[in-house]
Amino acid sequence: MSDARFDLTGRVAVITGGAGLLGLSHARAIHAAGGIPVLLDIAAPAPNILRERAGFEVGWSRCDITREEELRQTLADILALHGRLDILINNAANNPKVETQGALDRTRLENFPLADWHADLAVGLTGAMLCSRVFGAEMARRGKGVIVNVASIAGKRVTVGGGVAYTIAKQGVITLTESLNMAEFRNGIRACAISPGEVATPIMQKRADPPPPEVLAKMLKPEDVARAIRFAVEMPPHACVYEIVVAPTWNRGFL
Repeated sequence: MSDARFDLTGRVAVITGGAGLLGLSHARAIHAAGGIPVLLDIAAPAPNILRERAGFEVGWSRCDITREEELRQTLADILALHGRLDILINNAANNPKVETQGALDRTRLENFPLADWHADLAVGLTGAMLCSRVFGAEMARRGKGVIVNVASIAGKRVTVGGGVAYTIAKQGVITLTESLNMAEFRNGIRACAISPGEVATPIMQKRADPPPPEVLAKMLKPEDVARAIRFAVEMPPHACVYEIVVAPTWNRGFL
């Protein structure tokens, strides 16, 4: 007999940065558990391409998460269509990681473009705060909900290759999670920060020093991160998973 406490059937999950590889992986995990994922992204492919990539019919909305008025309209649209909101997965982020000396020179504060700084923090940190505020208010009204903030191992430990703005954004997301739990536990809201290590995604090939195939094979897979998210959101309402750190067994940070 299935345990209803671990059943996501009918629960609506908003996933920011939803059109990307990780966002779609999170959506598949929610869908497999019976939930209804709704993808938010500032840009997304045509619906038929999105359906093909996801493997099922998935709802999505174009939304700039740095604009609170767009988030409020998106919430209204979701409630009009589904009548509820249960889960928020703050997944959107800019990811300007660097690894070679030439690229590292760019991350020195005197060289780092101010526009990039603003963009990285706006999407990765302010966007997560605004989504938590807008969608979290609806959860508080209902007296329950789960917010998952996708952070990074870079938010736990400063690394040379993490990129200064990205690292600060992820450290902020972890603190945001702690603050949400402190402020909203009386309203039945549970927040969890997921901090993954290196994940084998196509963005790795865009790095200044792309890892070879044998190194990629040892990294986390997108579904590993999605599995951690599913664990957090499937916990019963009386149990809050504050944080999950998941990293490759063969961890380049130990070298």
